[in-house]
Amino acid sequence: MNDMSSITAEAMAETPAAEQRKLGRLALMFSVPAMLLAVGLYFWLTGGRTVSTDNAQVNAHVVEISSEVAGRVVDVYAVENQTVKKGDLLFRVDPAPYRIALMEAEAAVGNAQLTVAQLQSTYHAKQADTQKSVSDVGLARDTFRRQQELLARGFTTRASYDAAKAGLAAAVAQEASAASEAESARAVLGTSKAGGHPQVEAAMAARDKARLDLARTEIRAPIDGMISQAEKLQPGTMAIQMLPLANIVSDHGYWIDANFKETQLDKIRIGQRAEIKVDALPGRTLKGHVIGINAGTGGQFSLLPPQNATGNWVKVTQRVPVRIQIDDKLDRPLVAGWSAHVTVHVAAD
Repeated sequence: MNDMSSITAEAMAETPAAEQRKLGRLALMFSVPAMLLAVGLYFWLTGGRTVSTDNAQVNAHVVEISSEVAGRVVDVYAVENQTVKKGDLLFRVDPAPYRIALMEAEAAVGNAQLTVAQLQSTYHAKQADTQKSVSDVGLARDTFRRQQELLARGFTTRASYDAAKAGLAAAVAQEASAASEAESARAVLGTSKAGGHPQVEAAMAARDKARLDLARTEIRAPIDGMISQAEKLQPGTMAIQMLPLANIVSDHGYWIDANFKETQLDKIRIGQRAEIKVDALPGRTLKGHVIGINAGTGGQFSLLPPQNATGNWVKVTQRVPVRIQIDDKLDRPLVAGWSAHVTVHVAAD
């Protein structure tokens, strides 16, 4: 009797557990299709409204810093990762040779001005000789006329008449010679289109260049940003003209270059809003918009663009850079080259 009652109690205890397992199986059977349906509905509703890529990176303006004059670096005021402002002095090239060149150029200007002053004196002297020749011609002409009248009256000799005639001819020739020399002196003293003497202007131009070269021995920051790759910028380094010694990465004006597949470009348009997730800023989504679509693929502008000269060509989906402008105000500077994930909303808002 006791055995029967214990069996009945065990059966009654197992009944709720069996019912719970049955309900669990039913819930599982219905929940899986419901989840699949929800996922399918989500992709159906959102599919085609966005395109995304994780092949994107942060970019910024990078300016190469080089010297416009050659020389040895004597002073360095900027170091790696230093933040600088536009106009800050970065380094100085030895100014001594350029200071000497400026002194020589200034002396050349003085010599040119002295030469021009001498030419002016010569021209004025030639003008005076010309005026004297004009007076001599007038006197010789009067003498010849008097001799001519006296000869007609028989009061002078033929020799005196011939001498007066010869004197007039000589005076006329001397006048022509003096006028020619004065014209030559005036031509040498000629002015340029700017109104000065060419020799003086050439010397002044050389002086201005020497002054500019001296000023260029001080290399200043062209933009605000951070110094990068400045290992070669050390005192004693030989600065070669236009050879970069460092870089400045701009600390504002960042953008994203997202490399979308060519099959994703069909709906991308300039002005569409975008969402940006930078790997180095987890948990933050930046807002932006499309500002440009490159006119060529990345491979097209590479050093060795792909060719199909042999016919053994394998089709590879190309990527096209799409530029994204960051709209959010940044509370910290980004780093050029950081990886990012970009989603562009291609459906009409």
